[in-house]
Amino acid sequence: MKRSHAPRPQGSQTIYGLHAVRVMLQKHPQRITALRVTERRDDPRIRELDELARRQGIPIERVDAHRFAQQLGDVAHQGVAAQVDPLPPWSEDELLTALADEQIPRSPLILALDGVQDPHNLGACLRTADACGALAVVVPRDRAAQVTPVVRKVAVGAAETTPVVTVTNLVRTLKLLKDAGLWVIGADAHGPQRADEVDLKGGVVLVLGAEGAGLRHLTRQTCDWVVRLPQLGAVESLNVSVAAGMLLYEAVRQRGG
Repeated sequence: MKRSHAPRPQGSQTIYGLHAVRVMLQKHPQRITALRVTERRDDPRIRELDELARRQGIPIERVDAHRFAQQLGDVAHQGVAAQVDPLPPWSEDELLTALADEQIPRSPLILALDGVQDPHNLGACLRTADACGALAVVVPRDRAAQVTPVVRKVAVGAAETTPVVTVTNLVRTLKLLKDAGLWVIGADAHGPQRADEVDLKGGVVLVLGAEGAGLRHLTRQTCDWVVRLPQLGAVESLNVSVAAGMLLYEAVRQRGG
């Protein structure tokens, strides 16, 4: 797929944890520049990583556990870390090109965030989007969190596998996605329909608003449906990353897991 529109990020990034590193070895081994494992770690999951790395011709460096912890800090690294070339961001054109790619599932799932500003929320949304098989996460260029080291850390490897599409005008992008055959589903605590009452099995864009403010007026107007998540307690609204996770998994549920 051509990606010439997107600037390539500078410098390698560290990812850690068995799952994140295994996914990189399986899907993007060419982007791994170094692979480290604590020297006394030897179990079936580590041996699986070792076999995957051997097949790809990637050497594993064994590191003292104390030194390893000092290098990574207080994170759940599971004794495994890799240096990787960052995933280049996609442009709007590249997202539309991806939708036309015959290798992309015919019912793509895209998450769009309308001005989410907290990097921890963006990282958490990326992590769930990756777990649910989302094609990409779309964010506005202005007044919204972008992919930073903090976001990468919270995403625990998902920022290296799920493309982030930074767009100048989110409403225009949503309209282009509608023209490409996708339904645009907004989320709001007061939406007229529950999420499970709307068909999410086809190609859809799930749109969530900013912390506190929610969906902007023009974004809401662009949505084909606006749905709510069931809430039985006294809390007025959910954290945006929690709501994104619930809505993404509702789509996964409807698609049969």
